[in-house]
Amino acid sequence: MRINPEDKPASARRSWGLPLGIAAGVAVVSVGAVTAFGGHATAKPEFVTTALGAGIPTSSPTASASPSAAPTHSATPGSSAAPGTGSGGGGLVTSSPVTPVPVTWTFTSGKTTPIDAGTVTKILASCLGSAASQYHAVIAVRTPVASSDWDGAVVAVNSAAQYVQCETKGDQGTSQDSPPTFINNRLWNAGHTIEFFDSFGEAVGQGQYLSLGAGHYTSKVAKVTISYGSNPTEYPAIMAGGAFFYASDMSSGTSVSSGPGSFVPGPDPYIHAYNAAGQEIYNQVKDS
Repeated sequence: MRINPEDKPASARRSWGLPLGIAAGVAVVSVGAVTAFGGHATAKPEFVTTALGAGIPTSSPTASASPSAAPTHSATPGSSAAPGTGSGGGGLVTSSPVTPVPVTWTFTSGKTTPIDAGTVTKILASCLGSAASQYHAVIAVRTPVASSDWDGAVVAVNSAAQYVQCETKGDQGTSQDSPPTFINNRLWNAGHTIEFFDSFGEAVGQGQYLSLGAGHYTSKVAKVTISYGSNPTEYPAIMAGGAFFYASDMSSGTSVSSGPGSFVPGPDPYIHAYNAAGQEIYNQVKDS
């Protein structure tokens, strides 16, 4: 998990990235704790929740993780997070306590638009370097709203069925994983139905929030949907080539400001999966 404060005044936008597989095991975004990536953690935090249930612990949970499964994450420019070291992984590092600002979020739009083939080629090249020619995109879309860092994503796969997820800004692509293929076959739910890739959220100006994420599913899954916080409404994910992707524009309905040492959390996304008969076979709210 990473919180990236920018060198701006007190109302600065904060962003965070969290592999959804960690959310599947912990079901919360932990603030003020150092958590190893890739492990299985247990936590009993207290929550600050609102209409959509942006669950942010008000006390630091205790987590135990398997370091052998931890990836090496490199911090992005301006990040306050320490990069992962070897197999030990990286964690959240903050210079002072951070206080979540409770906000009621409303789903505004999940509409995406396709990215043309020429631009996809440039995105994969900038994201994957010399390995780009080995991958073909199965999902390539712009998000319903653009943040300062992201305006879309490309999910691609190679002949060995290895996936990559590259976030986009214009014709450039970046991956939060090192190597980008680290997401493969590591973060499955206990029933081996849904595999989680990366999930991110970022404020877009005042009172608006972009949420996006992706993953992989087995042949038993016919439909993937997303719900947010405590709101039971489910919104369809894009599905293609064995991968799913979601992006949503969330609105607070009011201008949101925060003081020094505070940030505005977005609502937690939860994945649901259904079989061809319409039966729910995975629910991240309830399942591991």
